Amino acid sequence: MILDLIPLGIVDAAGIFAWFVDHASYWMVFLFMMIESSFIPFPSEIVVPPAAYLACQADPTLNVYLVVIVATAGAICGALINYYLSLWIGRPLVYAFANSRVGHACLINQEKVERAEAYFDKHGAISTFIGRLIPAVRQLISIPAGLSRMNIWQFIIFTGLGAGVWNTVLAALGAWLAKSVPLSDLFEQVEQYNDYLTFAGIGIGVLCVLFIIYKAFSAPKKRSETP
Repeated sequence: MILDLIPLGIVDAAGIFAWFVDHASYWMVFLFMMIESSFIPFPSEIVVPPAAYLACQADPTLNVYLVVIVATAGAICGALINYYLSLWIGRPLVYAFANSRVGHACLINQEKVERAEAYFDKHGAISTFIGRLIPAVRQLISIPAGLSRMNIWQFIIFTGLGAGVWNTVLAALGAWLAKSVPLSDLFEQVEQYNDYLTFAGIGIGVLCVLFIIYKAFSAPKKRSETP
């Protein structure tokens, strides 16, 4: 089935969308979401909404709840690819750079890298969860997790939670469109609502950045002295 992608001549999102609608299955949902969550850029918006749409038809071949579960499982597997590539390849390169003359000239050394790892190890869980909700960050958030050797089970849990929330939103969109939108207009409608989801994701990202800046520059509270 994967070989069917070769003669398809995929050149745009509309073509992928139409192909996916014709070949929709749990296996394809898993495969495409694994690709989307790895280092290969691929929009989840053209996978989960049409799958959920088809699951809500009169004679469905898919179940909308299983679509969310399978899509989330695929996202976790794709994120693990990034995690281990960063851990096995990226981390040695980062440390080699930190210990080089060029790294020292850039005011980077091994101690600073280790502190950065410790910081992400402490705050990485929430960063991983929120990052899965932000467009263009979903695929990248696994890289610092791998570089910092974030606890693998913690990484899987928070990646799954974030991906699950995002896939639930996309599935709800597809199920809602199934009530009033014909299949021929589905891509245009998903594309339109995807703009709103993108703005929402960017808004989440801005709020997170503002919160981080606030925490970074706010004065630490002084502990009350005990008599």
